[in-house]
Parts: sequence; structure tokens; C-alpha cells
Amino acid sequence: MTTPPLVSPFGGLPQLQQQAQAARDVNTASLCRIGQETVQDIVLRTMEIFQLLRNMQLPNGVTYQPNTHQDRLGKLQEHLRMLSVLFRKLRLVYDKCNENCAGMESIPPEQLIPFVEDDNSKHEDRSAGQSRPPTEERREILEVNKKLKQKNQQLKQIMDQLRNLIWEINSMLAVRS
Repeated sequence: MTTPPLVSPFGGLPQLQQQAQAARDVNTASLCRIGQETVQDIVLRTMEIFQLLRNMQLPNGVTYQPNTHQDRLGKLQEHLRMLSVLFRKLRLVYDKCNENCAGMESIPPEQLIPFVEDDNSKHEDRSAGQSRPPTEERREILEVNKKLKQKNQQLKQIMDQLRNLIWEINSMLAVRS
């Protein structure tokens, strides 16, 4: 006896087909998160494998417990099998991400990194791109920025002078001691 397919109350595809379609349409960000979790699992399993290997005794003539050795060997084989499964899962996620991103145009990494530029060059670039003269407000902003830079330069000079003065005082005190 076969059961009829489950139909959603809104009509359309059966629920099982909708779930399968939803599983196929997982977005790339979720895939990346799954990939990250898989990499973390791989690292954890690898650390456990190294821990097991470190605890295993080498056959150097010392008597060992066969049951303990077989138990550790079984755990090691299980971890290696699980590691293989995780790598296959990671490969599937990687392939699916590449498939989802195949149509996207790649942006050079240099454009993704914000660079700190001189404020004057920014303003010159912007004003050169505009055919109209800068507004009064823009001129005021440029003037205030220029004054601010001058004040900052003066403060820097004063701090340097104070630093030198303190250094001289400390060196004189060290000589007298």
C-alpha cells in the first residue's frame, strides 16, 4: 500500500519536493559557515588523532596490554575514517560554493582593501570630477581641515620638544646620581 504524497495547504509541490528544493537552494553564506564548521571539526579530529598517537607505546620490547592496544588502534581507525568523511564533506561544500559563485565577477583584492589617502588628494580628485566650483560649505571644510592639520603639527612639535627636555633632565639626574 502506498501513501499519497503530502501536499502543502497552499497547493503546489509536495512537501518532500519543496524540502529537497530548499536543500538545493542553500545560500553561499550558509555554505561558507558549514565549511568553516567542517574545517573546525577536521582540526579537532586531527588533534585527537595526534593525542592518540602520542599516547600509544612503541613496540620497543616493553610488554603492553593487547586489549588496550587494540582499543586505541580501533579509535585511531575510527578517527581516520571520520576525518576522511569530513574532508569529503568539505570538498562538496567547496564545489557547491564555487558553483554558486561561478557567475559572479571577481573583484581584485586591492579594491576590497580601504587605503588611507591624503585628504587633499581626495578633495582634489572629487573636485576635478565635478564641473561646478566647490560650494562655500566645502571651502569652509577644507579651510578647517587645513587649520586642524597646522594645529596638529604645532602640537606634535611641542610634544617633541617636551620629550627632548624630559630626556635631558633625566640624563642630568642620572649623571648626578
